[in-house]
Amino acid sequence: MGEANTSSIEDDLLLKNFYAEVSEVERDNEVIRILSCFKLNAFEYLNLPFDSPPEDVKKQYRKLSLLVHPDKCKHPKAKEAFGALAKAQQLLLDPQEREYLVNQVNAAREELRAKRKKQLKKDTASKLKSLVDEGKYEQEYEKSDEFQHQLKLKVREILTDQEWRRRKMQMRISEEEGRLKKDEEESKEMWKRKREHEEQWEGTRENRVSSWRDFMKGGKKVKKGELRPPKLKTEDPNKSYVQRPVKRG
Repeated sequence: MGEANTSSIEDDLLLKNFYAEVSEVERDNEVIRILSCFKLNAFEYLNLPFDSPPEDVKKQYRKLSLLVHPDKCKHPKAKEAFGALAKAQQLLLDPQEREYLVNQVNAAREELRAKRKKQLKKDTASKLKSLVDEGKYEQEYEKSDEFQHQLKLKVREILTDQEWRRRKMQMRISEEEGRLKKDEEESKEMWKRKREHEEQWEGTRENRVSSWRDFMKGGKKVKKGELRPPKLKTEDPNKSYVQRPVKRG
């Protein structure tokens, strides 16, 4: 255990000494490379193959981060490049994020294989060679710079498409949330106005009751200029009434 720690410390010192001798031009070039990477592909930032394990991710991050560290590199965007490397390492060490990215790489690889298969059907010589060596011909091809470059471009294409779909979905969700929020606010405003109206109506209750009582006590008031019908007199049984003669024409 002690020997392993000693070896690790020595490796660290060698690495630091090596980067101490790296020229500013090399540091600046690395900053430029990092900042020109495809933003959705963390493997590109760390300049690693798509099948790199987490251990290689950590080693490569440490190596590149020392190269572009703002305290060592004078490039004005060294801090930005350093941050991009840190984010790339974080994504590739996150099981969920890594699985998503690897799935897109596998999808890109399958698309290229299907395309390659169609091409081989037209090329009889290549097809025969592929059949004879039981797939080794294709395995070697997939290790070639040509295939790796095509894979890199295809991964970019798929990741871009996925990101666009994600943003569109997020826009729709945001719009729906906005609509629901607006409906909620309008509903609250409607109930608020209704409560205010009910409170105002309740507040005038005493006045309305008093007015009704006054009306019932005093009867209906006659408007000025309006003729009131004569009151009917009731007969008094204690008084004698004389009937007026009826005039005849």
